[in-house]
Amino acid sequence: MSSIWVHLGLFAASCVTTGLWGGPYFAATLMGILVCHEAGHYVVGRRRGVDVSPPYFIPLPPQISYGTMGAVIRMRSPIRDRNALFDVGAAGPIAGLVVAIPLLVIGLQLSTVGPIPPGNTIEGNSILYALLKYAVFGKWLPGDGVDVNLHPMAFAAWVGLLVTAINLMPIGQLDGGHVARAALGPRHELMSKRLNVALPLVGVGIGAIMLVTALDAGKGMLDAMEYATYGLFPWCLWGVLLGVMRRQAGEYHPPVGDELLDPRRKLQAIAMLVIFVLIVTPVPMRPVL
Repeated sequence: MSSIWVHLGLFAASCVTTGLWGGPYFAATLMGILVCHEAGHYVVGRRRGVDVSPPYFIPLPPQISYGTMGAVIRMRSPIRDRNALFDVGAAGPIAGLVVAIPLLVIGLQLSTVGPIPPGNTIEGNSILYALLKYAVFGKWLPGDGVDVNLHPMAFAAWVGLLVTAINLMPIGQLDGGHVARAALGPRHELMSKRLNVALPLVGVGIGAIMLVTALDAGKGMLDAMEYATYGLFPWCLWGVLLGVMRRQAGEYHPPVGDELLDPRRKLQAIAMLVIFVLIVTPVPMRPVL
């Protein structure tokens, strides 16, 4: 019983810190997405006979991130069955997106379009986010000096998509890592290590493009380099954090059986990769040039 109070206390603390960061609409939306995400893992894990804990929500001071670092669920024993591993890994992102996408659409409908104030920092586009803005407002945004002034619900849902995209990276103990491990078996170990190394290189490439873009816009070298860090830093940070997570896990994913995924789950694995491509945000935040 005492452990239940730990889970409830962490959840309540996360509600408070996210509320202090962005207000009640933001907190309710983001925490709702996180709860659905973790409930997907928990419910499917229990149905598949996996010994999983309730979620541990991670509150952060509102000055750090968005008042939370998400949540984690402990698997008290390794999952030896590939199909079960796939089901548990995919359930969280799917459940979160089922809630996040409608909330994003509603939040966009509550938002307005207006001029971008000089010096503002704006959120980045994923393919899905850009398409949803076009569907709601009938134009590609940002563009022609205007962008969406996001309602807190819309911004929280955007954060939910960003967190889900990070979780779907097919690396280590992330949800995408579980899905990739189930689909690829032992080959996933080498792929995971190479992808982890590649993340900072992706950041370097994005940063280089942003540097050239800023110089073409008439910025000086120092200002252009500062602008480029908005593309470089997130990928380097993710690479470092995921590298630490892999080391703490012993640099390997717990082994699974030799059986193959059934054909239906193979198609679902491809669908998860497509979803990742649609929601990944190459530059999460950047200042206006």
